[in-house]
Amino acid sequence: MRSRTANRSGIVIRRRVTPAGDIIVTLLTPHGKVKAVARGGVRGPLASYLNLFHHVDVHVYQGPNNDLASVKQAVLEGALPRLAEPERHAFAHLLAEFADALFQEGEFSGQAFELFAGALRGLSHQPDPEWVALVLSHKLLALAGFVQNTSHCARCRAPDPAHPDPLGGQLLCSACSSLPAYPPEALDFLRSVVRRTVRASMDAPVPAAQRPALWRALERYVTVHVGDVKSWRQLLPVATPPADVPA
Repeated sequence: MRSRTANRSGIVIRRRVTPAGDIIVTLLTPHGKVKAVARGGVRGPLASYLNLFHHVDVHVYQGPNNDLASVKQAVLEGALPRLAEPERHAFAHLLAEFADALFQEGEFSGQAFELFAGALRGLSHQPDPEWVALVLSHKLLALAGFVQNTSHCARCRAPDPAHPDPLGGQLLCSACSSLPAYPPEALDFLRSVVRRTVRASMDAPVPAAQRPALWRALERYVTVHVGDVKSWRQLLPVATPPADVPA
């Protein structure tokens, strides 16, 4: 931050309260991530503004000897109360953790901000939040440069693979995989989600019974290529493999 004071508008994607009562937040803004601390924030008016998924405008001050900028003022620009609903909250957490892992502080990414903001709105308003999360997870990964290979087998490079890769979340040919092939709808999703628009993907949802396999593939791909994502633990009813599928 070149100036010691600045206004930043962004969405709270991480929030932590310290034993001293400070609130440390990470905002995703059109100019990348901003991390700041509200000193004594839990005892003041900032506590109600600096909540997860809130869109806020903050006035921050960067002291010469401080690693973190300090939040001096905050104005709530938007909130999505329905994200507190259990069937939506876990997916919002997952996308926020993705955004935190994929986009770095100071990195300019207006596209990432708009995509993430649209994802939260979709989770809040759409009747199928799981499908929103699955589509937008792939879109966020692709924007950051992480795209699952679907054109050839991840092991032998044979063309047109159609079977799950239980270790890396990619696609394998029949000779390299011991698992059944994906159903046509799930396979079409994996092959097309990156190039399709969000609207087109939303209009062609994969049946609910096929989604756990897609979540397992995504989890393993993210673990291998991005790192550990704790929010998977909140999605265990969705992401836990059946007994006959290798973990």
